[in-house]
Amino acid sequence: MATRLDASRNPVVRAALTGVAALIALAFVLPFLWMLISSIRPGHEIFAYMSPLSIHILVPEALTIENYLDLTRGPLGRSVVNSLVMTVGALVPGLLIAAMAAFALSVMRLPLRRALFMIVVISFMIPFDTIAIPLAAQFRSWNLQNTYAGLILPGIGNGLAIFVLRQFFLGLPAELREAARVDGAGWWRIFWQIYLPLSKPALIGAGLMFFLGQWQAYLWPLLITTRPEMQVAPVALAQYLGQFEFNFGAMFAGATLVSVIPAVLLLAFQRYFTQSIASEGIK
Repeated sequence: MATRLDASRNPVVRAALTGVAALIALAFVLPFLWMLISSIRPGHEIFAYMSPLSIHILVPEALTIENYLDLTRGPLGRSVVNSLVMTVGALVPGLLIAAMAAFALSVMRLPLRRALFMIVVISFMIPFDTIAIPLAAQFRSWNLQNTYAGLILPGIGNGLAIFVLRQFFLGLPAELREAARVDGAGWWRIFWQIYLPLSKPALIGAGLMFFLGQWQAYLWPLLITTRPEMQVAPVALAQYLGQFEFNFGAMFAGATLVSVIPAVLLLAFQRYFTQSIASEGIK
């Protein structure tokens, strides 16, 4: 242990580790930077500087917003709205349901509580793709195809979010709820006024899980929607680009638009998300 600590304090070792870390970070950043730059340059220039490699691959000679205008002329604008509706529509009730379920499984002495928790754990270990096709057939029998309800309902249940919130609730001092019970507070008041305000990092972490899962959903919207006006952004982008010609500029603009929104959210809430993951690791 002492040898490792001494090595970490060595300026040469620290400089080498910093250089390696910078190279790894650059390897992750460069593809995103190329996508972003390619979305604001003319389509015929995107691959013009690949062979031989030129500095202009990352420094465009001309800038244009025509690629984004091409997307607004197609169905992608409506599909982004559909993605937002589907995501927010699943996030708000799904997060509330997950928090209530986690509270019940961590605090209340329910019969078969351990068995119920094992069912929750198993639920997020089964890939959704394995049940998507029969579930879509069931939704079509309920006439929920091409509806927001059909897009939203499968995303409300999230076993992983329940697991994360339960683990966080287990770490809160039992004295808090015991004191509240002595004062005559019911379970709902304890949940709403004590546990939820204290679980902000865990709620944000679970909310990001809901958001990312819904925002990047492809298979389920593809199965449950057939009308173009009900398509979500990933499906509309894939279909739009293959309809007439392969427009590389529009492809990069669409990919940038779809990926920037979750990236901004992750950057804005990364501190809370990191706290949530760290607290689960400690437990």
